[in-house]
Order: sequence, then C-alpha cells, then structure tokens
Amino acid sequence: MINRVLKPLPNHLELREMRHAPEKDTKGRLMRPQPNSRAMRVLFVTAEAEPLAKSGGLADVSRALPIALRQQGVDVRVLLPGYPSAVEQLVNPHVEANLEPLLGVESVTLVSGYLPNSDVPVWLVIAPSLFTRAGGLYQADDGQDWADNALRFALFACVATEIATGRVLDWKPDVVHSHDWHAGLVPLLLGMQNGLKPATVFTIHNLAFQGNFPQRVLPTVGIPEHLFNGDGIEFYGQISYLKAALQYSDKITTVSPTYANEILTPEFGCGFDGVLNARKEDFCGILNGIDNISWDPATDVHIAQRYSRNDISGKRVCKREFQRTWGLEINACRPLIGFVSRLAHQKMADVVLEVVSEIVAAGGQFILLGEGDPALEVAFQRLQYDYPQRVAIHIGYDQALAHGLQAGADILLAPARFEPCGLTQLYALRYGTVPVVRRTGGLADTVKDIESSDQGTGFTFETADRYALMDTIQRALALYKEPLAWRRLQLKGMIGDFGWDASAARYVTLYHEVSRLQHPAPTVSWPTDEKGWHIADESRKALYAGRV
Repeated sequence: MINRVLKPLPNHLELREMRHAPEKDTKGRLMRPQPNSRAMRVLFVTAEAEPLAKSGGLADVSRALPIALRQQGVDVRVLLPGYPSAVEQLVNPHVEANLEPLLGVESVTLVSGYLPNSDVPVWLVIAPSLFTRAGGLYQADDGQDWADNALRFALFACVATEIATGRVLDWKPDVVHSHDWHAGLVPLLLGMQNGLKPATVFTIHNLAFQGNFPQRVLPTVGIPEHLFNGDGIEFYGQISYLKAALQYSDKITTVSPTYANEILTPEFGCGFDGVLNARKEDFCGILNGIDNISWDPATDVHIAQRYSRNDISGKRVCKREFQRTWGLEINACRPLIGFVSRLAHQKMADVVLEVVSEIVAAGGQFILLGEGDPALEVAFQRLQYDYPQRVAIHIGYDQALAHGLQAGADILLAPARFEPCGLTQLYALRYGTVPVVRRTGGLADTVKDIESSDQGTGFTFETADRYALMDTIQRALALYKEPLAWRRLQLKGMIGDFGWDASAARYVTLYHEVSRLQHPAPTVSWPTDEKGWHIADESRKALYAGRV
C-alpha cells in the first residue's frame, strides 16, 4: 500500500456530482459493478479483530476469516474502530486520509496498516473523541455501556460507506461484509446512496446483541425520522442498528446452520424471527472455523510442551504444569475440568456455579477463566477458598492462559442456553480436550455425543439445568477412568478439520453470487415534497453534516 497523506477531500456532494453517470441495463435499471479478472474486493467491517481489539468470539472470526479469504484469492481489507489497543498493535501504520467532518465529529482520520502476523490490510477509523478512551470496547470500567455508543458506531458506519462508495480511496469493494450491530447501519447508509454501490452481506454473530437506542438519537446519528417505523429501523419503540442491517442487506448469514434455523422461531429469535422469516430466501448459516495456525498444540508457544495427535504425551506435561501454576494438587489421575467463558446467563455460568461442588465431590478439579456478571465473579472466587487445591479461578481473559487451559484440561465445559456457534469447544477438540456441551446452535453442529454416533467426539445434553449438566459430566468422568477409550475419544476430536477453508469457500461463492444480483434487498425509500420532487439529495447532505 502506498505510504501517503491525502490532501483534504472535496465536499462529498461535489465529489459525487463529478462522477460519471452509472451504466444501466436494457430496462433502465442501474447495473452493479461486476467482478472481472481482478480479485474480488471485499470490505470487511467489524468492531473487533484479534489481537487488535477483542471482547469475544467476533474478534477471532474477524482475524481468521480474512486470512482464509486472502488465501483463496480475495482482496479483503478490514475496517476497525481506532481503539488505543488497535493503534498500538497495528503493523506498519501510516495515515491514509484525513476525512471531512462526519456527524459533527471534526477529527476523523483513516490509518492503514496490517493485522499482526498476516498479510491482511487494516484501516483504523481514528476519532479520538469517540474511540480513544480507557475502558472496554463498548462499556466503561463500571460495566455500563458507553452513553455515546449510538454515535460511535454510526460514525464508524459512515466511514465504511465513504470507503465503499469510492469517495475516500482509489480502492472500491465489490462487496461490503458487515458484522453484528456495530456495523448494522452500513447496509442502510449504502441504500441511501445514488449511483453504483457495492453489494452487502451482513453476518449475525449473536442475535441477542442488537444495538438498540432511544428514538431521540436519530438526529445525532443522521438517520431520517421517516425511517422510524415497523418497515424500517423501529424495534419496540427504539431504533435498532441490527434491524437496519436485517432490513437492507442483500444477503444475511449467521455462524452455524442450526442457529440459523433456531432464530427463525420465537424461542430463539429475540424478537426478530418475523423479520428473518421475511428475508428467509436471503438467509443462511455458514459454520465458523478456527485459526488452525494460532490454535495448534504442535506449534503453540503458550503451552508447557507441544504435542500432536501422533504423540499426545505432551498433554500430560501441560496438565502437570497447569496444576502447579494454579496451586492445584499435582495429580495426573484427577480429571481437570475447565470453563473458559463469559460469565453470563447465555453461557449457563449460573448452572456451572451450582455443579462445581459436585465436580469436587466426584474427585475432579475445576478451573475457570472468564469474566462478566459481577455477582457471578464473586461467587466463583469464593469457591477457590472453599476448595483449596481443587478449584482455581481467574477473573478476566488472557490469551496465553486460554491456550494453557485448553492444553492442560481433560474436559472442557461449554454449555449454553443458546449458542450461535462457539469456538472454545473447537479449540478443545483440537487440543485433545473432551467437550461437554448442550445441544444447541453451533454446539450441536460441531460436537456429537459418543453414545449417539460412531463419530462422537464429546458429551452432549438437552435440558439447560444442573441435573442434565452434572449427569453428562458424570458420564465423561466414568469414561475418563478407562484410559484407552478416553485416548480414542481424544484422537477422534484431534483429527477433525475445523479450519476456515471450507467455510471461507462458501463465503467466496456468496460474494460472487451477491455481487451479480440485479434485484437487491430493498433500498431506502425517500419521501417527496409537495411538487413530487425527490428530496434524497438534501437528506443525504444533512446526514454527513449531522443535521437530520
């Protein structure tokens, strides 16, 4: 990428008027840009990408999938908010463009670089008033959402739209692939543009996180009032960034086939089952993969001794070292059960808390790596004092510790009341750690019970309560006492392929399909004045000035 600082950009409306008139087909319909012999271009819009910024599995996907896409010949580039952690870790950073004020935010700069240890180009949206602050990505240190999240991610979407329409750089995508509510306004904003525009794909990583805000923020985020209705972005009296994406994206995906089916129902649809059913023909589930390079016990730099499916003896060393490090009794015969998770209702952390004493009574050891609900954090911390040398608790997330736990544990708990995909169970399989999961969403797609399939790789249960969970743990503990059978189960998991190649290929196919659509998802309709003249131009102009 050329190292340059662009001169201040001309007014967006003036720049739009300078462009050539778009081509039309024989029926007068605007033609979308068609990929030719050059590589498919994809703008990958995400609020997280490991290791630049991470709060959950979205960050892992936003690293591994772009790497896999580039390996399949896609010119994919990641757009990410310029959080302090991202600025610090971006490789070869340089200023790409200074943008005109957007939504009343004066200082907005686009900085380019690369995702660490990859060839994936990254653009950071540097807006100090919105993204340069201590605390979490979406919340302050006290756990409260940032009061200006609506503006923060509206501006992020505006910058994505500027790039996608070619008004900032000399690179323009064929497809914009946006992820979760943080990027939910991108398809809507692209629908507000005149002329040629790229196709849009939106991926739901967790339908429970919706980006809902009071109606009063509409002027702040530059969305016209007339879109606040049931056919637009209104959701139970609020505006919903997620609904904006579901309404206006050309194609919608989620992260596993089973979850895709589940969220079409009222039980799992979080209020959006009606919207999703209306878009059912444009909706599918594509299973997440894992980064097979970062998560490989044969090369992992974070574990005590490397091992592979051909020689698993190093896993015993990892277990012993993990027991020593965390003050647990060093005993190879005691099954070590790990739980790496957000401490949240979704993840059944409350139920796991209830069974820890039973795990100890059954002869096991328990270790937690996670954070979340403050009350659950305190309750788990008490357990390590109640059961010294049998229970260890680490509040917080640490990548090196997560690798160490996967290598050292015998069993991984991954229950959930609902689970779009889940990654920890895939890491566990890769590391010869047997997963215990509830049959829902991506957990059902990736772990089969040993009693229901010759290809079983773990233990599953149906009911989301302590009795079903503990009964399943007891089944796992019983098999653990049979070393040869346990070793066979470990190896079944380790030989599985949960990398991104197959799923990335499905996304490539989807990109090519959607980039050729002649009838995209509904674009934004604009009202007319009393003379019947279209008033879109003035509304768009106000959008960028933040005056709607």
